[in-house]
Amino acid sequence: MPALKFPRMTHLNYAIAQNSPIKSDGFETPIVGAADYLRLRQYVMSDKLADELDRAIVVETEQVPKDVVRMHARCTYIDCRIGTQREIELVYPDESDPAMGKISVLTPVGSALIGLRVGQEIAWEFPDGSMRYLKVASVTQKAG
Repeated sequence: MPALKFPRMTHLNYAIAQNSPIKSDGFETPIVGAADYLRLRQYVMSDKLADELDRAIVVETEQVPKDVVRMHARCTYIDCRIGTQREIELVYPDESDPAMGKISVLTPVGSALIGLRVGQEIAWEFPDGSMRYLKVASVTQKAG
């Protein structure tokens, strides 16, 4: 297996992560921990998730701000287009259980939310062609 490459964590990356939001092409720049980044790169993923990871600020896992949606975090998001609110846990594909609110990062919602901070929103095209505007309302990190 070829070695995976990702931007080396620097003090600048950490400072940027702590002071996000940064916008790029109309999207908020996601913040992703190095361990999640490496594991996610092992999956065959949608182009949209790959694009999100390509533009992410990658920091050491311990340095991901507490209000960022990351793997195994519980988050509440608002779908601004249809006015609904939902709480989910973002999980890897093999842990997915929609009935329990465990949503795979490979789904459109999971791909859209990873790396966003509380208060950030993103416009995201869904497979049915509809454009959704998702806003992160709260994030709770899993203990441990």
